[in-house]
Amino acid sequence: MVPVSKARRWTGWILTVFAVLFLVFDGATKVLLVPAVVAAMAPLGYPVSLDRDIGILLLACTVIYLIPRTSVLGAILLTGYLGGAIASNVRIGHPPFEVLFPGIFALIVWAGIYLRDSRLEKLIPLRQ
Repeated sequence: MVPVSKARRWTGWILTVFAVLFLVFDGATKVLLVPAVVAAMAPLGYPVSLDRDIGILLLACTVIYLIPRTSVLGAILLTGYLGGAIASNVRIGHPPFEVLFPGIFALIVWAGIYLRDSRLEKLIPLRQ
């Protein structure tokens, strides 16, 4: 395994912490059934009874992402979750930014791991 530079590792951790803070906030507001979040979920067509379950799922995926040994699995799970968010937003005709926002976070999730762990360069070669 090729060592990662200190600057690259720090950048990876900053992206990871940023993504995790947002995902934990999003999951917690769903679990706590914050009225504004419940109102925002309603147009997506999911029953209110699923809001808490969706939040728990998001928090579980985020915890898996935070554990170093399972971080790649967590990123895969979060990519699936965020892909579902994209599909839901496309289905109801949300504007482009709302459709792309979950995808941007999926990229941030992967960038965080990619910058921290040089082993992913073999799996995802971005160089010439």
